Amino acid sequence: MTIEIASWNVNSVKARLPNLVQWLKDHKPDLVCLQELKCLEEAFPRDEIEALGYNIAIHGQKTYNGVALLSRFPLEDVTLGLPDYKDEQARYIEAIISTQTGALRIASLYLPNGNPVEAVKGGGAKYKYKLDWMAALEAHVENLLTYEEMFVLAGDYNVIPSAADVYNPPAWEEDALYRPETQAAWRRLLNLGLTEAVGSLVNTGEQTYTFWDYQRGAWPKNNGIRIDHHLLSPLAADRLRGFTIDRDTRGWEKPSDHVPIRITLDL
Repeated sequence: MTIEIASWNVNSVKARLPNLVQWLKDHKPDLVCLQELKCLEEAFPRDEIEALGYNIAIHGQKTYNGVALLSRFPLEDVTLGLPDYKDEQARYIEAIISTQTGALRIASLYLPNGNPVEAVKGGGAKYKYKLDWMAALEAHVENLLTYEEMFVLAGDYNVIPSAADVYNPPAWEEDALYRPETQAAWRRLLNLGLTEAVGSLVNTGEQTYTFWDYQRGAWPKNNGIRIDHHLLSPLAADRLRGFTIDRDTRGWEKPSDHVPIRITLDL
């Protein structure tokens, strides 16, 4: 059995609904992690998505943030928010699905951006929030690893892992997405034993950008960055077979500034 797990920051599910529905019809992923819904649960377009055969779990917030899980399997033990971390923002949702080889835990997350730059330099609240959130995620991952189960944490991490993942590294040195403290927190996550799916499979020199800003002609100039990731537990990583970045969606009418990433696991 092969299962496909996708992640997409849709940047407003209502504004991007025609694109989301078309993409779901085209690719039919088994599990979808959505970020930046920008709506409360009652405003989510549930009918349109359920009509395509998906179960839905939502952690919504008015105007900002918001995450969701779409699944062709029943969603069990849904958790809203990072455990043991008080957060007024809707940035994390987790659930369990049952497969032929056992349980698979899946999470959709939208990690804080951390900018502006001034806050970074001065240790301001937004960057502290980002690093605190990453520390809480690290603590949660440590706990999940004790279960010795398959899990996938997918979403918009707002982390540029390396110079290969940004079109102009020097221009991003003071940005919260590329700061040394951010990358150090990222490495601590990986060093727990997680595998970053695309990074583990990409060929040298292969471009894997997932985000192009709406400003300054970023898309036509291909001034992109890679900030959307799937992190896999050891048991899930053993079953990783491939990935696809749906770059074409960035050129659609009224696109999100992010594109979907799909990974495949053999279960």
